[in-house]
Amino acid sequence: MHGDNSGKKRLKIRGVNLGGWLVLERWMTPSLFEGLKAPDETRFCEELGAKAEKKLKKHWETFITEKDIKWIADRGINTVRIPIAHWIFGDVKPYYGGIDYLDNIVEILKNHGIKALLDLHAAPGSQNGYDNGGIEGVCEWHRKKENIERTVDFIEKIAQRYKNYENIWGIQLLNEPRADIPMDILRDFYAKAYFGVRKYMSGENVAVVIHDGFRPLSWGDFMKEPEYSGVVLDTHFYQCFLDEDKKLDIYGHVNRASGGRKKELDKIRQQHETIVGEWSLGLPQKSFEGMNNFSVYSSHRAYAAAQLISYEQCMGWFFWSYKIEKGLYGWNFVESVNRGWLPSDFRDDSYEDNL
Repeated sequence: MHGDNSGKKRLKIRGVNLGGWLVLERWMTPSLFEGLKAPDETRFCEELGAKAEKKLKKHWETFITEKDIKWIADRGINTVRIPIAHWIFGDVKPYYGGIDYLDNIVEILKNHGIKALLDLHAAPGSQNGYDNGGIEGVCEWHRKKENIERTVDFIEKIAQRYKNYENIWGIQLLNEPRADIPMDILRDFYAKAYFGVRKYMSGENVAVVIHDGFRPLSWGDFMKEPEYSGVVLDTHFYQCFLDEDKKLDIYGHVNRASGGRKKELDKIRQQHETIVGEWSLGLPQKSFEGMNNFSVYSSHRAYAAAQLISYEQCMGWFFWSYKIEKGLYGWNFVESVNRGWLPSDFRDDSYEDNL
């Protein structure tokens, strides 16, 4: 599946993240946090106590449904990346587990011909200190051996549970470990977790995905064949958070998203097969200064097209995210498609007659 030796045409991943569903992010679902001080899922559960379970179950049942998966399938999206947390089995306090909902969505995806990448987004102790790592302002994952051992066990448990699902495209060992986590600790974890997956899932059928830890060119000598197989490197591209991003006008953003990103990916891909596991159309408002509405619309389309052209050269990509509750439309796949910023169909054969 992941090599080119079989002679079979390999799947080009065109995907979307199911963010804000099984791992909460306040900015994505503000209604869930209404009236609460909690900035993340840890404090959400602590603040609400036993009342959190009912709210979470309603969210899990309604935020992503089979109707959403059908909409995704109808657009020709072939894979979804599903962020999950280390507490999904319901065995960690103060959290509530949603493993049945993950089981259910993997089955629904299978019925609609869509593959899944199961992505550990929140690890014990938090690997990045972001809300998406489970608890804001805390990054203790790498400081305790017990945290890392629990993470390896969790990954192995996920692989064992989903070993018989043919639509599992991959297991991502850890999302966005912070850039200051020592490389030897991160590499050692990746190696151990890799072999945990491979106890149950072969390299021919299931990818093991490693995030670059914000050091995209540090993986050329790591997890190489023949000892390792089916290893895929994940890198994330956003152009709205850094000071240098905030200085660019729309022409600078489009230029970076096309030529600049292509050059970066050319180097990254020399190490391993590569996916862009997260990207969006989110840009600083300053990028659109002085533009009329049509120009802003055209800018979104141009920025989207520039990114798609760049990311198509690697193994594939996943947009962040499928939907959010309101506003910030450049982060909302459904809105971006409906507004014409992104294509309405992502299948190759939909475009043959136009070439």
